[in-house]
Amino acid sequence: MRICVFLSAADLDDRYTRPAREFAELLGKGGHTLVWGGSDVGLMKVVADGVQEAGGRLCGVSVDFLAARARPGADEMVIARDLAERKRLLLEKADAVVVMVGGTGTLDEATEILELKKHGHTDKPVVLLNTAGFYDGLKEQFRRMDTEGFLPLPLTDLVFFAEEPVGALAYLEESQGVA
Repeated sequence: MRICVFLSAADLDDRYTRPAREFAELLGKGGHTLVWGGSDVGLMKVVADGVQEAGGRLCGVSVDFLAARARPGADEMVIARDLAERKRLLLEKADAVVVMVGGTGTLDEATEILELKKHGHTDKPVVLLNTAGFYDGLKEQFRRMDTEGFLPLPLTDLVFFAEEPVGALAYLEESQGVA
């Protein structure tokens, strides 16, 4: 499976890097390919290192203004001209999406895939990995949108919330029929 991971490029503490490393190891050992923003810094580097060390493949999609931070030695690296093209390519190249901790860029990517899914433009499974309760507030907001009628389909059809990396990958593998 080709799994797109949206996540931060910031240097973060162990409560975020440990689960990210664990997910990366599971992804690599499962023989999957990481599709990610291509950066070789921060949490993006942690995940890419973990996938590569565990035997997985790397498919990066960077953007012109961040090309200097692109990871050397990725199995595939594409440089998009802007953020919109980058998001499009990341989604195009993936079979599934995992949203890890991140800032506004990660939130933008997450809401775009959910909007596409809401309107039937993709049926790719989406997992929000709620590491250390990072997305508790967003989870509650999504539930409110669901119960108050803002979503045309049930929240459970849009996104799966996982508290641990093993649950995130298990959901994706099951949804894609991967044993």
